[in-house]
Amino acid sequence: MEERLEGKFVKVDDNHFIDLAVEVISKAKDKGITLRILGALSIFIHTDDKELRNLFYSLERLGEGKPLFTDLDLAAYSKQTPLIKKFFEQELKFIPNIYVNTLFAYRRNIFDHPQGFFGVDIFYDRLEFSHNVEFGTLPGKGRLDIDFPTIPLSDIVLEKLQIHKINKKDIIDLIVLFAGHKLSSTEEKEGINSEYICRILSDDWGFYYDAILNLAKVKELSKEFFKNGKLPEETFNKVDRTISMLAESIEQTPKTRNWEKRAKRGIDIPWYRDVEEVDR
Repeated sequence: MEERLEGKFVKVDDNHFIDLAVEVISKAKDKGITLRILGALSIFIHTDDKELRNLFYSLERLGEGKPLFTDLDLAAYSKQTPLIKKFFEQELKFIPNIYVNTLFAYRRNIFDHPQGFFGVDIFYDRLEFSHNVEFGTLPGKGRLDIDFPTIPLSDIVLEKLQIHKINKKDIIDLIVLFAGHKLSSTEEKEGINSEYICRILSDDWGFYYDAILNLAKVKELSKEFFKNGKLPEETFNKVDRTISMLAESIEQTPKTRNWEKRAKRGIDIPWYRDVEEVDR
């Protein structure tokens, strides 16, 4: 994913990239293939407010004067892997990364745009980084069927909160997401399903531990941006309030035996997965 790709950027302007990404997802849908957008691009797509979108630039997500995006990250169902490979290689004429596609097979595939505009990184059924974010395995019955053209907002939040060594750009992504959306108790359109987030974290102490720390880091950096005049007061208050509500809900949600058992061991043993880099 883009968290691990330093110095590589999309080679077309941001708006053109968004159009191309959505076009890929839509063409796949016409073929009966489920593909959903992950990461910063998914947040950008869900952010209609121009002032909030501008925060990606004014807060210098990837650095001053740098593009916003490094590649196109997608989620899919492994049961459709043969269809997806055929779609990208034969229909779109994308170039497969033979090494990654052979090594990871039904877990991950990488393809490059035929004109070198951007790379496509596809993750099947789940994200497996510091902690797992599960999407399901059955087309039509998994979490990838909840929204279009991105994964659900609640999964976008989990995608960011699972990062053990979260960095500035991931925090900025969450600031923009929390600034533009409300918490919800269901998979409401443009609502963050906090009940789902709480349910996932109530069964996984390690994920919970990193998520709570990361929410505090988002609060801290948003406060710093506010003090430096980079974040309007109204926006800061919205982000701060949303994080407080989400963190409180997470803490108040009853925990499973699995969570309680792991909590007793604390940080004396590793509670997250070391993430290995894969060069594209």
